[in-house]
Amino acid sequence: MMRRRPLTLRGVGCLLCGILLVIAANLVAAPVLIYLAVLLFALPLVAAIAVHLPRRSGTVSRVISTDLLTVGETSRVTVRFDLRALRAPYGLWRDELPAAVSGDASGEYERGSASLRYQVTGERRGVSALGPLLLRTVDPFGLAQREQQFGDTSTITVVPQVVALDPLPVRVGASGGSAHSRSSRLGPGSDNLTPRHYVPGDSMRRIHWRATAHRGDLMVRQEEEEASPDAIVVLDRAASRWARPGIEADPLFETAVSLCASVAIRLVQDGYGVDVIDSAGQLLGSLRGHEDDRDGLLVALATISPRGESRDIGAVIGASPPGPLVVITGALSEADADRLRSAGAAAPILFAAGPGEGALPAAAAHGWRTAEIDAGTDLAEAWQDVIPMPGAQHG
Repeated sequence: MMRRRPLTLRGVGCLLCGILLVIAANLVAAPVLIYLAVLLFALPLVAAIAVHLPRRSGTVSRVISTDLLTVGETSRVTVRFDLRALRAPYGLWRDELPAAVSGDASGEYERGSASLRYQVTGERRGVSALGPLLLRTVDPFGLAQREQQFGDTSTITVVPQVVALDPLPVRVGASGGSAHSRSSRLGPGSDNLTPRHYVPGDSMRRIHWRATAHRGDLMVRQEEEEASPDAIVVLDRAASRWARPGIEADPLFETAVSLCASVAIRLVQDGYGVDVIDSAGQLLGSLRGHEDDRDGLLVALATISPRGESRDIGAVIGASPPGPLVVITGALSEADADRLRSAGAAAPILFAAGPGEGALPAAAAHGWRTAEIDAGTDLAEAWQDVIPMPGAQHG
């Protein structure tokens, strides 16, 4: 952040005029010009003292109307600014914005103002900081200026865009998308559970509060805890699949991340328990029909970037083949596609961004339903092209 000069252009011009008058006074032997020069030197000095001498302090708090801001979404930011000063100044305020968002976070600060409002639009995934708040004041003659920083920064999280996708027209896999309907009956009002004692590592969302209150110890819902996922979404973020990270975001990778979030949320809406993992087997999110699960996945995807190497799909998903298995990858060669196995999944679906010649047919020969995606792909149409249709054979 570049600091402003203590004098405005008008103030600097005033000093330069004073210097020219001193030179002219010596050339033409006119003492009156010296007096004018002294006046021009004194005006910026007095203005700077008047602007910089008063002590000012203040507190800043921000409220963002959207907890998680989606790329392309607009949200309102309300800034509460409590300024403590002997005399409230008139000036301009500006809130520093990160590259992840855009907006006009500036305006005139009027005496007695407490709430400042502006709107921001999500431009790029990531966790960034809003602020600090800057207040710029100028003396009545416009000769000196002061820019002062107030308060701390506030965190804003920009998550990938979620596209509405069509539901699966058929139920695939052994559970047929019944995991969500089972878990939806395991709410706080369920009495027909067999709770067990809490152990370190259990999710706090699975605590059975009624049993905890009755027994005096933390208890968790055993059935939901032991339920296995029946859909898996794999985001292949191996560094070899994508362009090298740079200042600008890779549009292909951004499309893949958006597709990953959209597919996972679509599958959980269809009644599947969903695990989202990367190509190395690291769990990015586990969706079981809770709103917190969705937010947790989006936050994890907000900061994800290409790295590491890919592993075999069978080693990544484990011994239990899922129903729907969706793999989202980048540059895929024909040789890589020929080695890609569906590991027994009932509905293997493959999306590739920039596949090599012959890669998608090679994957299709092993039972994958394939589609190519790029930065301008309509994700809803691409999803519709690959989902199993009624009458398709499934397990």
